Amino acid sequence: MTPYPNLISESLLISETVALLRSFGGKASAVSVVDFVMKIRKPDPRMAKMLVADLIDRDPRLNLIDDMVELELDGFEDRELAGTDFVVFDLETTGAKAPPCRITEIGAYRVRNGEVAEKFETLLNPEMAIPPFITQLTGISDEMVHDAPLFTDVVGDFLQFIGDSVLVAHNSGFDMRFLNHEVSRIFPDYRLANPCLCTVQLSRKLLPDIVNHKLKTVAEHYSIDLTNHHRASADAYATAHIFVNLLAKLHENGMKDLGSLRNMSSRKNRYVR
Repeated sequence: MTPYPNLISESLLISETVALLRSFGGKASAVSVVDFVMKIRKPDPRMAKMLVADLIDRDPRLNLIDDMVELELDGFEDRELAGTDFVVFDLETTGAKAPPCRITEIGAYRVRNGEVAEKFETLLNPEMAIPPFITQLTGISDEMVHDAPLFTDVVGDFLQFIGDSVLVAHNSGFDMRFLNHEVSRIFPDYRLANPCLCTVQLSRKLLPDIVNHKLKTVAEHYSIDLTNHHRASADAYATAHIFVNLLAKLHENGMKDLGSLRNMSSRKNRYVR
């Protein structure tokens, strides 16, 4: 069974099944899936359903109805910006690359109806030494995380907190790589299904005249306090308020749904990931 509804499998069989279903308009017979994906020619229909049932159990996007396999679309494109829940998050880590580096802190805020709401924050024991230059940058030391929970201890609460929301981060590629790496350590071959927006790319598109698009610069542009920079909760809080301002600007520009946002990004900057 899928460990959490917002995790999807990265196994080759499931990836190829999803690709096949997309090419077939969202559904195909179990026989076709077994034929094209598993390379079993002309399988018995009953055997095909049994083989496909295992794939269905491992990925929430797949459904088996009678003898048809259907791909459940996430509805991302149709989500109205005004009615979408976003979780803006930031991570502190032991270094720049995952692996081998690990997460030392998570900070996250929910943005709902244009307002910053609930908070999730925790230090994490990265199960490795924190380099001195990282401690100097973030203020997070080995002593601070010695008795902190492991990622495996908080992953369930964090996945429930984000639910099916759209994730948002400043330089989202960095944070998503670390987050998915940690998820895959606990749930092999799984990653987050949640779509993610990048406020670096959003600000480049919407605020082209500012000096640069670092978090501190964009925060100063909107007069947002960032007194504890390079701590996850402080950075996530600033990013959340930046994102609220960017949402308002998107609304002024006529962007009503996430599909329009993706289409606009494809013209020049890709900031929906």
